[in-house]
Amino acid sequence: MGEGDASRAPIQTVGGRCACGCWFPWRRGGLAASMEPGLVGPGPYRATRLWNEIIELFRAGMPLRKHRCRFKSYERCFKASEAVDCLHELLGSNQNFGPEVTRSQTVKLLKKFLKNHVIEDIKGRWGKEDFQDDGHLYRFPPSSPLKPYPKKPSFGKEVIKFPDWNDPKAGTSQERIPVKSIMMNSEMWYKRHSIAIGEVPACKLVFRRELTQENIEEIWKTMTLSRLQKVLGLDCLDEVIDTKLVNSKHIVQNAYNVNKQGIVTLEDKSKDLPHWILSAMKCLANWPICSDLKQPTYSGFERDVFKTIVDYFGQMKEPLLTFNFFDVFVSVLGLLQKHSEAIEALQISCLLLPPENRRKLQLLVRMMARISFNKDLPPLSESVRTRVLMVQAFSRCILCSKDEMDLDELLAAKLVSFLMDNYQEILSVPSALKSSIEEHVVHVQRVQIKYAGADTDVTFPAPSFCHQISTDEFEYQRATGSQEPLAALLEEIATNKEISVKDKKKKLKQKCLFLVDIWIFAETKVTELRAE
Repeated sequence: MGEGDASRAPIQTVGGRCACGCWFPWRRGGLAASMEPGLVGPGPYRATRLWNEIIELFRAGMPLRKHRCRFKSYERCFKASEAVDCLHELLGSNQNFGPEVTRSQTVKLLKKFLKNHVIEDIKGRWGKEDFQDDGHLYRFPPSSPLKPYPKKPSFGKEVIKFPDWNDPKAGTSQERIPVKSIMMNSEMWYKRHSIAIGEVPACKLVFRRELTQENIEEIWKTMTLSRLQKVLGLDCLDEVIDTKLVNSKHIVQNAYNVNKQGIVTLEDKSKDLPHWILSAMKCLANWPICSDLKQPTYSGFERDVFKTIVDYFGQMKEPLLTFNFFDVFVSVLGLLQKHSEAIEALQISCLLLPPENRRKLQLLVRMMARISFNKDLPPLSESVRTRVLMVQAFSRCILCSKDEMDLDELLAAKLVSFLMDNYQEILSVPSALKSSIEEHVVHVQRVQIKYAGADTDVTFPAPSFCHQISTDEFEYQRATGSQEPLAALLEEIATNKEISVKDKKKKLKQKCLFLVDIWIFAETKVTELRAE
């Protein structure tokens, strides 16, 4: 099949529309230069959006010609090898995937195209047929191959409740707290009278309960998810992550249970990597120093060690980034062109992982990066570059979906490549987030004053207390209590050596007029209150 072309007519200019509706014209051979679809950003169903976009671009850009096969001519078809050439060029020039996409990965994607009836062989067969990089003839079916967006049930917005700060501690009574007498100066007197004349709204003290470890963990979860949502630029996280599955204990453990190298330490050692795997990983990461391995080396020893590591991680039932977080990591891939935002989003996303997964990821990616840059390590493959081998060998054990996704291999390769290049930043605890959470925890434990109608609390460094007094005591304070601040105010002006006598007389006159106005205002208010 696929003996040769019956016609070598010039290829006509073709074009197509991408998922966003833009028209892209190109000629075969100039595909990469003329086709520049935009980056598919973060958000729900990103994998499906990418799948549909690639199909549309491939259908629009794949040249169709007349071919002969076994003495018969077929119109508007293409060879398998031509499809690989075209799709490989398309993926390499597409900023959602990039030039690191291999020809082998392209063949695997075309196998999925055939399985999903994006293409069919020249006799109309698809599904169970096997696609190879050869001269077999294929064509596009007349029906639309685009996938509908899945009707994923909404996880529902989880509102994480903080402790009720407005309730005082059990056994705490404001009446039992003694009121400390203070000497008032003019500044303090002004502050008190500004409240009396209505310049500052009514307020009440808010006693904080002592935060439990559970309260602190919930604060970590709330603020971490809030920051992730902001970095991704989403209205909510519902479509990319089920927040109920985020374990607040894991976040706190990942933030604080770390060694000097920033690697997570586990309380349950049974969840750690086996000693023999750790020794093998250290051997390749630190090659040619293999002090942990007692057996002598031989030709091909390093390849056997590498195969042992690959086999161990390949038999895991779930990827290190877990099935639950697949969508959120795929969504983060939409930020890779914004380097700092992508780093922060991955920092936070990796903080959500179970501690044992995060530790294994840290050790594995660090080993992969060191192997890739180690010029002293002999080649681990005859045909594949070491960096490409690292991505191919470990992508699936790092990221894959529970249900088979059509682009999960390409997406995983893209993420793993970025992880290898930036693992020290990505797999460290985000310092800005940690500081803001710690400051918030300290803030909410302070005694605070809440003003009526205010949305925020105002923290006073030295809290004072008040209690209700009797009518007789109020009348006494009203008649005599103002004498002390009046005297303090006038005394301050009179004894100020930096003010001339003329200015002192002027200020005393102004202050007296001001105090008379306040006194009249206060008397009026008292009269009104009594009338009520």
